[in-house]
Amino acid sequence: VIRTASLTVRVKDVPEALDAARTTVEAAGGYVGSETTVRDGRGRERTRLVLRVPVAGYAGVLAGLEGSGTLLERSARAQDVTDQVVDVDSRISSQRASVARVRALMDRAAKLSDVVALEGELSSRQAELESLLARQASLKDRTGLATITLSLTETGVRKAAADDGPGFLDALAGGWSAFVTTVRWLAVAFGAALPFLVAAALLALLWLKVLRGRLPRRPEPVHAPVPGPPLPPVSAREGAGRD
Repeated sequence: VIRTASLTVRVKDVPEALDAARTTVEAAGGYVGSETTVRDGRGRERTRLVLRVPVAGYAGVLAGLEGSGTLLERSARAQDVTDQVVDVDSRISSQRASVARVRALMDRAAKLSDVVALEGELSSRQAELESLLARQASLKDRTGLATITLSLTETGVRKAAADDGPGFLDALAGGWSAFVTTVRWLAVAFGAALPFLVAAALLALLWLKVLRGRLPRRPEPVHAPVPGPPLPPVSAREGAGRD
């Protein structure tokens, strides 16, 4: 049976709880498979451990880890792999017998071509046998040692130092950053709208050109004749005729 469990525990001090978890696991004959520690933006540490524990001490170690702080999450699983173990053991026995038969044929082979063909067959069967042996070892390891994934997180937030408060330079840097960000977004918005503005301007020019071609032309103005000098009175013209 392959046993796995996952725990998330909230503790006051992660390094102290980490040392206690190591001690508990090593006392049961297990070991720490991997360890990852990170610190979030609020100064809290989070550690993730992968623990390998003998099946005989699995329940005791699990109970001890659960009591190291406030248990936030717990999950456990047991997978029966008896059929897989039996199948792998049977296939290993058959494959070993097959390898032995090929070796016996190689000892009796007289032709070089037969030897070459048997060597290729022997290599193939040995590779399959090694794969089965590796699978058998993996099953033995997972059934003999349970896997516990432990996540430790701190409860409190560490106080910042007195000189960590924002000052004038911090405010100036923040204002400059906001200004640069605003200008950048305005430039991006203008760049995104520029193709549409150009297309709209071209359409407007085309529309004005078409509209101007459809409007009726104004008639050219007719210039009035320039009046000549005034004619003399009738009496004057008659006197001139008599002379």
